[in-house]
Order: sequence, then structure tokens, then C-alpha cells
Amino acid sequence: MPLTPPPASDIPTEDPTEEDEDDGRPACVLVFNANDPSGAGGLAGDILAVASVGGHALAVATGAYARDSAKIFEHFPLDEEAVAEQARVVLEDVPVDAIKVGFAGTPANLGAIAEIASDYDDLPLVAYMPDLSWWSEDEIDAYHDAFRELLLPQTTLLVGNHGTLWRWLLPDWANSRSPTARDIARAAGDAGVPYTLVTGIPLPEQFVENTLATPQAVVATAKFELFDAVFSGAGDTLAASVAALIANGSDLGEACAEALHYLDRSLDGGFRPGMGNVLPDRLFWAQPDEDDDEQEEASADLTKALEGFVMPSPDVKH
Repeated sequence: MPLTPPPASDIPTEDPTEEDEDDGRPACVLVFNANDPSGAGGLAGDILAVASVGGHALAVATGAYARDSAKIFEHFPLDEEAVAEQARVVLEDVPVDAIKVGFAGTPANLGAIAEIASDYDDLPLVAYMPDLSWWSEDEIDAYHDAFRELLLPQTTLLVGNHGTLWRWLLPDWANSRSPTARDIARAAGDAGVPYTLVTGIPLPEQFVENTLATPQAVVATAKFELFDAVFSGAGDTLAASVAALIANGSDLGEACAEALHYLDRSLDGGFRPGMGNVLPDRLFWAQPDEDDDEQEEASADLTKALEGFVMPSPDVKH
């Protein structure tokens, strides 16, 4: 699958003036995910991450979590007709530049998404596999099987944590060493995935490695220091920002590198909204820095000094 969107001139339009009007539009990413009322991940996280790197999220709800900032209690899926109808209506209206798939909720929803992806197989598709340990084993197995059979053949880039992908793609791993990113990429490649971004590979001294790999080789690695906190929403943030950067025209390596840097800054500025986990601050770039604080203090001092001051009339002579 190509890693860049088609040029605007290839998008059919009835009105030639529409093409000029659309030249300044942000890249559009079709996002499938569940609603997360805590804002940790899900559609809320995807929308913020996509917007933060210059894209516009077309958000398709696959269901809703009942969760707080610490854990998921339940998930209420939409049926596949509702998911498909949401996506197809917006696809007929808006030129889409990439697709990002988060938690689809059911094997049937994965089938509906895979069918849509096959109809738009010129679009790059970024698929994220979250930690499903809150679910029952039967539900996890059915979801994993459907994801492997239906969606992985449509996937350009698979994103997931090292442990999550290991348990899913290499359940019978018997080697005394942990699987490498290339081992995992090779397993994903057997299902048709050309690229896999494996995150959270443990390293000594409180570091982790994130690796972009193909079944044949390691493409790039990035080393990051572990934060002393438990986060929710990091994986959705990474996958959504990668998809938006690809949609904006970055090649895959550049998109992954920039998205990892964006995630690192988001985690560095993370906040705890409740009593549970820390959430990424996807809008860290909008927070005032020290210079902004100094300017605000100076402005406040000036405002206080001018209290009660009345501008003289232009007719008053001195």
C-alpha cells in the first residue's frame, strides 16, 4: 500500500472551484475507535492527537467504554451496520488520506472495517492492538483471530506494545530470550503486514526501545527513558499521530520518528485528572512556557498600574 495520499488533482470533483477551496484543508484521517469517557484514549484521544500534528479526525464510534482513569469496567459495542454506515457516509463526502483503527469492539465490527478498507485499498491503514487483559479469554481470542484474519491483510503499519504483540502473535514462543521486534514483525508479516512498530521493548537501567521493523529487517530504533508513572492512552496517541503524519505526506520512517517524539513530550507533560493513571497531555504544545508566564505577570502588573486611569479626550489641551 502507498504511504502517501493521492494528489489533490486525482480527487474527482464536479466544481473546479472546489479543488482550489480544498487546497488548504488539513489532511483527513478516518478513525475507528470506542468512546472513552475518561479521555485517556479512544476517540477523544485520537481526535486530540490527530489535530495536534496537523490533521482532521473523522471519528467513527465502534462502541463505548465504561471506564475511569484507572481501568476499564465494561464495553458496549455498536453493531456492524452502525459502524459501517458512519464510515461510508463520511467517505462519500470527504477525501480521506489515511485510516486509523483502534478498538473495534467485536469481530463483526472488524469485518465491517476490513471491508471498507478493501474498498479504499489505496489508503494507508494504521492498526493499533491495545492491551485487552480486562476482557475474558474467549472474547480476546475471538477478537485476535478476527483481527489477524480480516484486518491485518489490509494493514500498512501495525502498532503495539512488545508484550501485547508477543502474547498475540507469538503465543507459542519457546525461546529462552524474548522475541525481538523483527521476530514480531515476521509474525505480523505472515498475515500480510509490511511494517510493525513495536513499543516498550525493555532495556537495562529503566530505558525502553521502540522499533520499526519489517519481516526482513529493522528499519529504525529509538531509545527512551521510562517515566515514573503508569499511563493510560499512550498507544492510541502514538498510532493516531503516526496516521495523521502519514496522511500529511510524511514517509513512514519520518512519521514514526516524529510521532514517537510527540508521544514522549505528551507523556512528559502528563497529568492525573482523577485518582487513577496519568494521561498524556496531547496539547502540551499549547501550555504556556516560562517566557509566557513572565509576559503574563508583566501584563498583570501593567493592568493593575492602569486601574482607574481614564484616557483623556483628544479635545483636552495641556
